[in-house]
Amino acid sequence: MQRKTVSARYTLSALALATSALFLTACGQAPEQTNTEMKETASIKAVQTTAAEPAPRYFEEVEGEQALAQVNAWNDKTLGKLMADERFEEFQQEALDILNATDKIAFGSIAGNYIYNFWQDEQHVKGILRRTSLDSYMGDDTDWEILLDVDALSASENANWVYKGSTCLKPQYTRCLVSLSNGGKDAVEIREWDHNQKAFIEDGFFVPEGKNQVGWIDKDTIVLGADFGEGTLTDSGYPFVAKTVKRGQTIADAAELFRGEAADVAAGAYQMEIAEGDKEMIAYRAETFYESSYQWIKEDGSTVALPLPRKSSPVGVFKKKLMVRLQEDWNLDGTTHASGALVAFDIDQWRNDTNAVAVETVYTPNEKSTVQSVSITKSRVLVTVLENVTGKIYAFDYDDSWSSSLLNLPENGTVSVTSTSEESDFAFINQQTFTTPSSLLYVDVVNNTVEVAKSAPTRFEADNLVVEQLFATSKDGTQVPYFVIRDKDIKYDGNNPTLQYAYGGFQISMTPRYSGTLGKLWLENGGVYVLANIRGGGEFGPAWHQAGLKTKRQVIFDDMAAVSEAIIDSKLTSPRRLGIQGGSNGGLLMGVMYTQRPELYNAVISQVPLLDMLRYHTLLAGASWVGEYGSPDVPEERLFLESISPVHNVKPDTTYPNMFLVTSTKDDRVHPGHARKMAYVLEQNGYDFEYYENIDGGHSAAANLKESAKRFALETTFLTQELMD
Repeated sequence: MQRKTVSARYTLSALALATSALFLTACGQAPEQTNTEMKETASIKAVQTTAAEPAPRYFEEVEGEQALAQVNAWNDKTLGKLMADERFEEFQQEALDILNATDKIAFGSIAGNYIYNFWQDEQHVKGILRRTSLDSYMGDDTDWEILLDVDALSASENANWVYKGSTCLKPQYTRCLVSLSNGGKDAVEIREWDHNQKAFIEDGFFVPEGKNQVGWIDKDTIVLGADFGEGTLTDSGYPFVAKTVKRGQTIADAAELFRGEAADVAAGAYQMEIAEGDKEMIAYRAETFYESSYQWIKEDGSTVALPLPRKSSPVGVFKKKLMVRLQEDWNLDGTTHASGALVAFDIDQWRNDTNAVAVETVYTPNEKSTVQSVSITKSRVLVTVLENVTGKIYAFDYDDSWSSSLLNLPENGTVSVTSTSEESDFAFINQQTFTTPSSLLYVDVVNNTVEVAKSAPTRFEADNLVVEQLFATSKDGTQVPYFVIRDKDIKYDGNNPTLQYAYGGFQISMTPRYSGTLGKLWLENGGVYVLANIRGGGEFGPAWHQAGLKTKRQVIFDDMAAVSEAIIDSKLTSPRRLGIQGGSNGGLLMGVMYTQRPELYNAVISQVPLLDMLRYHTLLAGASWVGEYGSPDVPEERLFLESISPVHNVKPDTTYPNMFLVTSTKDDRVHPGHARKMAYVLEQNGYDFEYYENIDGGHSAAANLKESAKRFALETTFLTQELMD
C-alpha cells in the first residue's frame, strides 16, 4: 500500500506502478519503420506465435457475464468445502476478534496541531477519520473527535466507499482532498473536505473516478493529473498530463502545466517546498518502473532538468538540500556515489547556477545493509536502515558537514517511522518482532529520548516460541537468509506443518513483523512459519533486487526453492507438510514454484497473482511492470517469460500440490483474469484447486476487516486441511 513527509509527494517517482512501451508520435501514428525495425517486428510476431493461449480471453472481461458465471461456480465450490469445515467459524471469529479489537494501537499521523487516525472496528466497518491533540493522544484515555464517518457516508449515498487517504493544505491541514474508492479499487473519486466543518465543501474541488494524482498549490489552486480525455493516459493507465485547476474552474478549462508521453509509466507535477514560503513546481516522468527524470518548472513555463541519475528517488528537502536515494552509481566530477547511498545537494545553489551540482554522500550502506526509508523533521533527517534484515534508525543533521547519531531504540526486530512533521522535532516510531507486538514510540529526535506512547497487547501465546535467522545456499552459491518461527521443543522429524512466505520483487523487503492472526490461527495450533528474504527484494539494497530483474529472474525462484530444500533437509518439515504463500508479485512466485518445483509442496496459496506472463502487460496496470519482468514484445524476454508463465507451464499427467487462488473482482491493479485463467487451466487438466474471488476489496482482496477475517479463515482452513490433517 498516508505518510505526511516530503517523500509522499514524490510517490510517482520511484513508484511501483511502472512500465516502458513503444513511443507513438503526437498524431497517434507509429513512425515509419526502417528495414531493420521491420525485421525486428517480424521476429517479435514470430515469437508471439510460439505459445497457444491456454485459457479463453473472456476471463479478461472483469464483469463479463460468462466470466462471472464461472467465478461464481468456483466460489460456491470452494466456500462450500472450506466453510463447511467446523474449524472455519472458529478461525474467522478469532481473526475478527483480533482485527476488531478496541485495544489495538491507533497509529497516528502528525499534521499541524493534531494527530489524525483512520479507525475500523466492529461498529465502524468502513471506518472513521478522527483527530485528537498530542496531549490527549499520549494519555491513557484518548479523546477523539470524529471527522468523517465512511459507513454513514456510504449509507447516505447508497455507495460502497472505501477511504483511500487525504491530502491536506499546509499549514492548518483543515482543507483536504479526500480520496474515495468504489469497493477498494485503486481508482478514486476526489472531493474537497473541511475538517472544521466536518463536511464536503459545496462547489469545492471535485475529480471524477480515476487513477488521479492531486496536490495543493494554494488554497484556491490544485495541481491535477487525471484522465482529461483521449490521449491523456499512459499505456499503463496512469495520467501523463498535469494541469493547474483554479477554484470554480472546470477541469476542462484548466491550464496545462506539464505533459509527459504515453510510453511513460506516469508523469505529472507537484509543488516542492525548499524553505518556508519558498516553493517550486517540479515535473516528473516515470519513464520506466525504475527510471525517472525531473524538471524544474520556472515561472515563465520553461523547464530545466534536475541533474539526477535516472535510477534515483528524491525523498525531500532538508536545509535547502535535496535528499536523493540512489539505485545506481552516480559518477560526478571524478567522484562515485554508490548505488544504494543517500546523497544530497544544495538545490538553492543549483537554482542560481544550474551548472553547479555539489553532491554530498550522507550515508552509504554496506553489502549487508540498505536504506529502507527517509523521513524529515524540522531539525533532523531520519534514515531507517536494515542491517542483515534488522532495523536501525539514524538521525542526521547538517552544519557544514553531515553528522549522525543512532536513535536509542530497542535492538532487533523491525523499526519503522510511522509519522513525522517538518514543523516539529518528534517522531512516532513503531517497533515489533515476530513474537513481540507493536510498541509505538514517541521520540525526540534532537535530544534522542524515547517514550512509549502506545503498546499493543499480545494476541497469541508466544512464550514457547523461538525465532531463528538461518541461511540457505541457492543454486549459484548465494547465501539466502530466512527466518524460522517455531516451538522451542519441536521435533525435527519432518512432520511439522510449515508455511513458507516470500515476495521477491520490486525491491520490497520482508522484515520481522508481529501478526496476531498468523500467531493465533497458525502458530498456536502447532504450525511453523518461515519468512524467506529471497533476491528481488530490497533486504540488501539495489543489487539484491537487480540480481533478479527480467531474464535473470530464475535466481528468485531458485532462492525460494533453496529455502524450501533447506528446511526439508533439516527435517524441520517435509513436502507432505510444507505449504507456501505469496501475493501479487508473490502470487506469481507461488505460481512458478507450483509449476517448477511441485514435488516440494503440498499446498500453495497464490493471492491477487500475476500468472499469464505473456499478456500481463496488456491488462490494467500491467504495462507498468515491464521494467521488472521484461516485455513480451521483446523476443528474448518473451521466450523467458513463456518459460516461467504459470498458465503456460501446467503439464498434463503431473503430480501437483493443491492450489488456492485468491483474487478480487475490484482489483484494478493486477487483473483478476490471471487467477481465473489459472483456475481454468487447472480444471481442464483435472487438478485440485480452490478459488475465491471477493467482489470487493481491490488489490488487498478485502475492503474491510470482516472481509479480511473471512479471507484469513479460508486460507487457514485450507492450510490446515492440506498440511495438518
